[in-house]
Formats: sequence, C-alpha cells, structure tokens
Amino acid sequence: MESEQREQEIIDVPAFYYVENKEEKKPKKRRKLTLMVIILVSALIGGVISSYVMPVYVFGNLIPYPQNYFGSDVKQVINVNPKSTEFLVSAVAKKAMPSVVGITTKSIERDFFFGPRTSKGLGTGVVVDKRGYILTNAHVVNNGNVEELNVLFDDGTKKNAKILWNDPALDLAVIKVDGVNVTPADLGNSDHLQVGEVAIAIGNPLGMEFEKTVTSGIISGLNRSVEINNNERIENLIQTDASINPGNSGGPLLNSKGEVIGINTAKMKSGEGLGFAIPINIAKPIVDQFIEKGEFRKVYIGIQGMNVNVFERSTGIDLAPEEGIYIARIYKDSPAAKGGLNTGDIIVGVGNSKITSMTQLVKELYKHRPGDTINIKIMRNDQEKTLKIKLEKIPTN
Repeated sequence: MESEQREQEIIDVPAFYYVENKEEKKPKKRRKLTLMVIILVSALIGGVISSYVMPVYVFGNLIPYPQNYFGSDVKQVINVNPKSTEFLVSAVAKKAMPSVVGITTKSIERDFFFGPRTSKGLGTGVVVDKRGYILTNAHVVNNGNVEELNVLFDDGTKKNAKILWNDPALDLAVIKVDGVNVTPADLGNSDHLQVGEVAIAIGNPLGMEFEKTVTSGIISGLNRSVEINNNERIENLIQTDASINPGNSGGPLLNSKGEVIGINTAKMKSGEGLGFAIPINIAKPIVDQFIEKGEFRKVYIGIQGMNVNVFERSTGIDLAPEEGIYIARIYKDSPAAKGGLNTGDIIVGVGNSKITSMTQLVKELYKHRPGDTINIKIMRNDQEKTLKIKLEKIPTN
C-alpha cells in the first residue's frame, strides 16, 4: 500500500509539464522519459519490499528467516505451534482442588531417655472415591503407627479418619473418612507419560498456613530410583521440577488434563528441582479393589528373600546372577512351596517383567489378585527355569 501511494504521488508530478509554454519544444518526450524512470524505480522498490516483507508475515504470523538465508547453506526451519497454555495451571488447580485434602497425625514415640512423647505429622492426600477413600503416602500416616488421624477437606470440614492399608515398600496408604460425600479426582495413565510434559503439584508444604499450594513444572525424568536406606530403594519414580517440599507428600501430581498421574513422595535435599512421585498406575489395582469390594487383600507367594547384592555383601558369596532376589526361606504350605520353589533359588523375572529387587517383586504382585497364576523365572544351579505359582491371599491368622 505504501509503495502504491508513493507511486501515485510520483506519477502526479509530471502534470506540471502541461503548462502552456510556446518556448518548450519537447514536453511529451520528456514526460515519457520521466514515466519510464518512475516505473523502473517503483519496480525496484516493489521487488525489495516483497523480498523482505512478504516472507515475514504469513497468515498474520511472524515467520523468521532461516539461518544463512542469503547463503548457499540454507538450513531447515521447524515451526513449533504448541497449543495455548494460557491459564492452564489455574484451570487444572480449579478442577483438582476439591479432591485434595490435608492430613494431620499424632503419634506416640518411645524415647529411651525421656520416655513416651507425642509427635505431630502433616501431609496431603487425594480423594479417589466419593465415599471417602483417600490415597496418600505410607510415611504420612507414620506407616500405620498413629494415635490420631484427621483429614481437612476443601470446604473446611475436619473429620477423623482410619487407616485401611499401607505398605512402606511402596510408600502408599489408603485411609477412609466415614459419613462424607466428596469429589473424587480423575486418575490418569502414568504408563503413557513422556519427558517434557506439564506437571502440576498441589499440597501443603511446610505447614497448614501454606495449604493448597500449587506449583508447576514438567516431567523431568521417568523410572527414577531413590535410596531410602542401605537396603531399600523406591523405584520407577516420576521425576519433576515442580516444587515439592515436606507437607506435599501424599498429594497429587497432575497432568495438563487435571488427571492424577502420581503421588508426590520425596525430594532431593542436595539439589533444587528434584522432586519425585509414585506413578498412579502402581496404586490403581489397590484403589480399584477398595472401590469395588470395600477392602484390599494382598496376594503373597510365601517367601523370605533379599536382593542379590545385599546377600553378597552380607555373606561374601558371589552369585551368578548380578540382579534378582535370593530366596532365604520358603513358608510351609505357601504358594511358593506348592509351586516348587526352593531355598537358594534366585527369582529373576515374573511374567515378562524383569525382577531386580524385592520392591519390584512387591509391585508386580500388586497387579494380581488371589487365584491368579503367574510364571516365575528363577536361576537354580546356574540354569534358568520357569515355574507356575498360583497366588493366594495372605492368611489372616
């Protein structure tokens, strides 16, 4: 438009040559020459403008020139068009907040010098069923050793709760509040996570004065392993740089749809932006049993075992497999005894899953219910064998 206006203004200039002047001999020829110059200049200007301006704006979007545009080595330009994330975090928080609860505990600790003393704990939980089932960490409820357990709901209601199940090896627990009708969270699929996805955490860091704190970041890593003591590790964790602090434990890690993809469990004290969550798919079979049957019955195979590396450090004996579970004891009349497992066997797999630790075996067993038959791969006398084991529920007596 600017070039057209400029061209119009220049074209109007030759009109001055039509002033009557008998002494002027060649006005028409001069006018033709001027017009040719104007047209040539306009063409050059238009070419420059179209070369530099037109490629920059395509459908209203600014498109940068590729590197070395004027050179022979033209590099490929990849245009990333992400979906709008404006207000994403606030939308996710609004959806999930009614399902997030605060958890406070009182426990009696025995001190050799000072005797019994009361300690208080604080954490977070997420509602997984409208009848009051709540998922949290085992360490939030002191691995089941609490004198008092209270839950603070989103509307300000405070209720007593009871522990239905907990497992320190998984750092998961299910508690229940009776007489409530609350909003359950949507559970996502942690098996489909990818590094770089949005991750949003909600919890009560550092005390109830900071309750319902929302932090956001990304999924920084998958299948992480964190050592909790010399003999135990929590494995297959989700790593996130969303800020997680004491009090966030047990709270949800959410995806961009507001679905729970993990239960926040720990952070690295030695570094910032290193938080970890337990994948929600580990807890789903447990939650489903509570929702369907109102209880959870853990299956067992009836062994006492230890990780191969722990056995080697304790005994000084080198075993052929570098990883696995050394069976130290077989319980009488257990599924292991009925299925043909022996003391000294080394479990290296269950079904298609490789087993390297007791924690992995426990997680694998949580996928099954009493009556299921599984294939257990073992090493016996340096030979691999596969045995069929029919799982049973843990005896109550």
